[in-house]
Amino acid sequence: MNKPGPLLAAGRDADIFEYGDDSVLRRSRAGRSMALEAKTMDYLGGHGYPVPTVEALSDDGCDLVMQRIDGRSMVEQLGRAPWTVRRQADTLAMLHLRLHEIPPPDFLPPSPFGEGSSILHLDLHPLNVLISDTGPVVIDWTSACVGSPDADVALAWLLMSAGDIPGGGLRARLLGLGRDLLTNRFFAHFDPDALLPQLHAVAAWKAADANLSPEEVASLWRAVRRVEAEAPSSQ
Repeated sequence: MNKPGPLLAAGRDADIFEYGDDSVLRRSRAGRSMALEAKTMDYLGGHGYPVPTVEALSDDGCDLVMQRIDGRSMVEQLGRAPWTVRRQADTLAMLHLRLHEIPPPDFLPPSPFGEGSSILHLDLHPLNVLISDTGPVVIDWTSACVGSPDADVALAWLLMSAGDIPGGGLRARLLGLGRDLLTNRFFAHFDPDALLPQLHAVAAWKAADANLSPEEVASLWRAVRRVEAEAPSSQ
């Protein structure tokens, strides 16, 4: 592989570099192979799901070259155009529903949350959706597995609910209202009685992530309590 260009972004366990005009290179900082991630994106792209096209993978799997997606994350899009919150929530729900309808391949591992027959992303929230000129594109397939779609949706719903709103005053209240509108609109596409029983399991799994700070873990459990207290019921 050629030497990459400037650093474009840094995630929790990988860095993204410019790689020519139309590509990026994702490099694992811990030496983790991304071969399974690349294989998953190839498979999903073959089924018409919106993922970056995989272009090359290093022999050790630590460098992944893929299509460069020109666009903002869904979070950035909401910051620039908050009046699109309902549309973005519907888009996120659609991406979950489309993913869970694709027949799973035999190379993905089972979900940590029990049996099921759907492909799960396990991090499909607005930060991992890029809004391009041609539509949304889902990135970061590190945790892809096969299991119950309820766990995937419950985890996304929980992560969107968990972020603390910084500061105070009118801006914080408006941001909180926008987040509530996003999560409630997303949630409305699914069965609450199927999602609520998954909350503790997905929160415990996410809380075990070494990349999370103690503050982020505490925020997760606060969100569980808040969601359980405020969630509508289908009964």
